[in-house]
Amino acid sequence: MSNFMLGVDIGTTSTKTVVFTLEGRVVAQHAVEYPLLCSAPGMAEQDPQQIYQAVLTSIAEAIKAARATQTGNHRVALVSFSAAMHSVIALDSDNRLLTNSITWADNRASEWSKRIRDEFDGIQIYRRTGTPIHPMSPLCKLMWLRHDQPDVFARAARFVGVKEYVFFRLFGKWLVDYSIASATGLFNLQELNWDKDALALLGIRAAQLSEPVPTTHHVTGMDADIAARLGLPADTPFIVGANDGVLSNLGVNAIHPGQVAVTIGTSGAMRTVIDKPLTDPSGRTFCYALTERHWVVGGPVNNGGNIFRWVRDELATAEASAARSAEVDPYDALTRIAELVPPGAAGLLFHPFMAGERAPLWNADLRGSFFGLALHHGKQHMIRAALEGVIFNLYSILPALEDLIGPTKTMMATGGFARSALWRQMMADIFNREVVVPESVESSCLGAAVLGLYALGMVPSLDVISDMVGSTNRHVPVPANVAVYDRLRPIFMSIPGKLQQEYQALSEFQRQCTEVQTS
Repeated sequence: MSNFMLGVDIGTTSTKTVVFTLEGRVVAQHAVEYPLLCSAPGMAEQDPQQIYQAVLTSIAEAIKAARATQTGNHRVALVSFSAAMHSVIALDSDNRLLTNSITWADNRASEWSKRIRDEFDGIQIYRRTGTPIHPMSPLCKLMWLRHDQPDVFARAARFVGVKEYVFFRLFGKWLVDYSIASATGLFNLQELNWDKDALALLGIRAAQLSEPVPTTHHVTGMDADIAARLGLPADTPFIVGANDGVLSNLGVNAIHPGQVAVTIGTSGAMRTVIDKPLTDPSGRTFCYALTERHWVVGGPVNNGGNIFRWVRDELATAEASAARSAEVDPYDALTRIAELVPPGAAGLLFHPFMAGERAPLWNADLRGSFFGLALHHGKQHMIRAALEGVIFNLYSILPALEDLIGPTKTMMATGGFARSALWRQMMADIFNREVVVPESVESSCLGAAVLGLYALGMVPSLDVISDMVGSTNRHVPVPANVAVYDRLRPIFMSIPGKLQQEYQALSEFQRQCTEVQTS
């Protein structure tokens, strides 16, 4: 009899289940996608019922695939969860949905985030709760819901996140792990409970929220019909788990001092692990729980791989089309074009604020721009500048992080960008640090599974992850490139702070244009 462990990641675009051996080897996986609903300005919602069904299907199909590839008898020892942060779902007293899942990407609370920051001592709320004051935060979303959709708010008996909704459907219990709770702006990091002042600001009661539990909390006793659909015994332990960001750190073995995990998928983030909660006096970083003894501080960015996709679809459409005709991946073709240009793109900078920005500026009104464009620049320079801009933007989180925790050493790079040797070398050169690409690419799922092992006492500590994660690539800084980027980086970082009023005015103009077009 051999054992499997399952890591389930409820993400923004899909839910993925990965089946691992207890030693961390991938046996099988299955993902189910679902749409992001964006039918109004600033809106970014998802259907909770679609996500619940995606969770069931991904688990069942991954288990089926694992058993099809293996001989002998197999038992699923545990199922452990990762999930995207900051979602809000309102339900009535009969647990019926009043809203979709309002995701982290929803910007309709933008004005309320400014008011909380300016009028309601937002920095102190952040210092207690660890979640920056920004439209992504459930704190701001609930304030918006209370004032802009008062009928829905008044009817709501409960406010939850998407993982809580899934667990309720599976087990009939409203539970929220400390990790997801610590990303709501409503959870006191020192008390490990709901923050009374934040709840008073919103006019809600703790009874309207889920019961906070440790990330190692596990439940059994799943409904028999659901268990049969999944192909699991009803007494299979389900670990509530944590949020996807902190589990990504665990999944790449970046859980010790000086180790930083950098992820670029659609968006991006930089994170490191410390042993107690810590917030930034200036509000530039987040602080989220992994366990009670592991806290993840860092910053997320809105703009990562989505910028490369914009370059492909809007700026380099002819090149992308030619690549497809030649049966070449368009991204590979554009990367080769960027490689023709020396580091620094001949003095062209790109600020990648196409979707506003989070850390370290936390300003949804920021907008993207090329800076320094001259007649000697061509499309190839613009492509390279866009890729460099994503890394420059991530670098801007580093000073805030090192102000809190001291110097960093190793950088573990994950996400889709880590497949590009050019982007990996850019990161090493811009950060002037060695960049290591871990062997495991399913970091949040692996992190969830290892947390499950720890939760059930099957391993003595989280350090077992070091035996499961190898490395595929290492990049060291090239001194000549570092010298170029050292000259350009201060220029890149100084510009956004000088254009705050202009960003705000332009963002308001764009919102008005969008409203006219959709009316």
